Amino acid sequence: MKKALLILLSFINLVAYAQHQLPNVKLKNLKGELVNSNLDFQKKDVLYVYSFWATWCAPCIQELDAINDVYSDWKQKINVELIAVSVDDSRTEKRVKPMVNGKGWDYTILIDSNQEFKRSLSIANVPYLLVVKNNEIIYTQNGHSPGGESELFEKLKNL
Repeated sequence: MKKALLILLSFINLVAYAQHQLPNVKLKNLKGELVNSNLDFQKKDVLYVYSFWATWCAPCIQELDAINDVYSDWKQKINVELIAVSVDDSRTEKRVKPMVNGKGWDYTILIDSNQEFKRSLSIANVPYLLVVKNNEIIYTQNGHSPGGESELFEKLKNL
């Protein structure tokens, strides 16, 4: 009985630990190249903000536009990089690049067209933000409201 309990506790601990780590899933960038979701090029102590969005999601676009307006200030004040992860499927994926170019977003854009990355994080709806530092998820935010980028920045400054 003790052995079974120890195995169960170890499994629960492993599952809890895994939920705090960024999963490694293959995604495409805007050039069509495959990259790892955990960004093999992640730098130590950088705050990576993963913003899950879609071209058909008005609150997602509003959030990314609002962040774009203040992003250069953020980068001057804190060590932050935004990764915009499109969850557009194969039918709407072709809209991503023109939208990004039209908006002038200076983010790293990744495309999760089969939504494997989104599912691996148990994300139900977009917009959804994850803040990752040293490959550990340290903050999440679901949904967007006007002015939310200011609240997010204050949170980032304290992480």
